[in-house]
Amino acid sequence: MVKLNELLHYTQELMQVERFKDYCPNGLQVEGRSEVNKIVTGVTASLALLEAAKQANADLILVHHGYFWRNEDPRVVGIKRNRLAFLLKNDLNLMAYHLPLDAHAEFGNNVQLGQVLGISSSGFAGESKLMAYGELVKPTTLAAFAAQIESTLQRAPLVIGDPQKIVQKVAWCTGAAQGYIDTAIELGVDVYISGEISEQTTHQSIESGVSYISAGHHVTERYGVQALGQHLAEKFNLIHEFIDIKNPV
Repeated sequence: MVKLNELLHYTQELMQVERFKDYCPNGLQVEGRSEVNKIVTGVTASLALLEAAKQANADLILVHHGYFWRNEDPRVVGIKRNRLAFLLKNDLNLMAYHLPLDAHAEFGNNVQLGQVLGISSSGFAGESKLMAYGELVKPTTLAAFAAQIESTLQRAPLVIGDPQKIVQKVAWCTGAAQGYIDTAIELGVDVYISGEISEQTTHQSIESGVSYISAGHHVTERYGVQALGQHLAEKFNLIHEFIDIKNPV
């Protein structure tokens, strides 16, 4: 058991929240009980995750996608009303880390995804150093690499490029990071991976010669929050459980 304020203070410093100009508040978004024994982690604070966390006897829900996004409707109505009502009724804490979780050098979404996919990370580039780059241990075909991604993430990726092209230099950024393909092109990588794709991404990939893989927003962002939750559990002797609310996007 740990005091909520102690856990929050530690996590805010660990995630270096002050470095980022984000689209939402990072840290405690909804206050619940003052002590924490069990953390449930998930990608998005959907009502389904909140309900599952209650069933799992959580005190704190830790997510990548929380609430109160810039320019959203500020009224507490509809979906927002139902989610907040559930948290408050059940005295549940909600903590969320968006860009700080993407970029963290140890527990971040990008570094964790790289480890899962077997990419040796060389460094970070782009705005706020969000995009990672590195190399595969051995060169392989684009088709084989895509098949590995599908097997690992359990989701079929969308692939742009010659299936027989040999790839080794890789850049990647989880979630809706298709815009970083320009930075990947400048780095001269063989293939760029993000979660989502836009219409123009196809043309950028074909015309630049940098292959592109859209691996899925949700599945690419499952790993950072798990790593952070597990670290906090070990640091403060807490219980941690990751709950994956499936999402095809």
